Amino acid sequence: MLGAHLRRMREEAGISRADAGWAIRGSESKISRLELGRVGFKPRDVGDLLTLYGVTDPAERARLLDLAQQANNPGWWQRYDDLTPTWFHSYLGLEEAASLIRTFEVQFVPGLLQTPDYARAVTQLGHAEAPLPKAEVDRLVALRLARQRILTRGRATRLWAIVDEVVLRRAIGGPRVLRDQLEHLLELSSRSNITLQVIPIDRGGYVATGGAFSLMRFADTDLPDVVYIEHLTSAVYLDKREEVDKYVVTMDALSIAAGTPRETEDLLKNIIKSLP
Repeated sequence: MLGAHLRRMREEAGISRADAGWAIRGSESKISRLELGRVGFKPRDVGDLLTLYGVTDPAERARLLDLAQQANNPGWWQRYDDLTPTWFHSYLGLEEAASLIRTFEVQFVPGLLQTPDYARAVTQLGHAEAPLPKAEVDRLVALRLARQRILTRGRATRLWAIVDEVVLRRAIGGPRVLRDQLEHLLELSSRSNITLQVIPIDRGGYVATGGAFSLMRFADTDLPDVVYIEHLTSAVYLDKREEVDKYVVTMDALSIAAGTPRETEDLLKNIIKSLP
């Protein structure tokens, strides 16, 4: 958020990244990293940039300097850094800040909607070749459940999840775990800030041939939408307008191909009835 503010003010002042870098004893690339929120903020640098950009109002300067301090504070999730890959840390911060998350899944129930037992089974599946100690599995499950607080906090994040029906029939953790998970989805789908849609198997193929992805939107209009695509050993973050727009169109097409929330509710009930 701070980086977006700094970029907007620099552009309004008609100052190049190179000149801004010179003002803080840095380079053009440093300004780029600051504006993208990829490095920490030194209060002295932020103060010098505000002066360069003509920000003289004491209240506005104090607000942005306070934002710089907040940006440097570690997030609650950083106590799990020893268990999570570095490329995932940025996602946790974006997820925490998002006002709307649209996600498409083809293999698992979205993490924000998982039960503890389902999350445990998914975690163990991801480390099948080298099983983790129980204590580490417990911490990873705790991290996943802690992330779900964004759905119940005061200004709750809106979640719009679209999943392939195969996800709901894959018995991750066994039939009992799957049943509990589906009943949990049925309960969550009734919440006003959660929309769940399922693409039925009998509807054939769909447009998202590239696999799962998430779209995040933020309340601050200075922040661009971000697309998150996770791979086995890395992740991609996209925020260029032309790239994001393609994923927005794809997500819209998926929502049309999927069953309505009411149809999804009926499908969930039918699958639950069919379980042993």
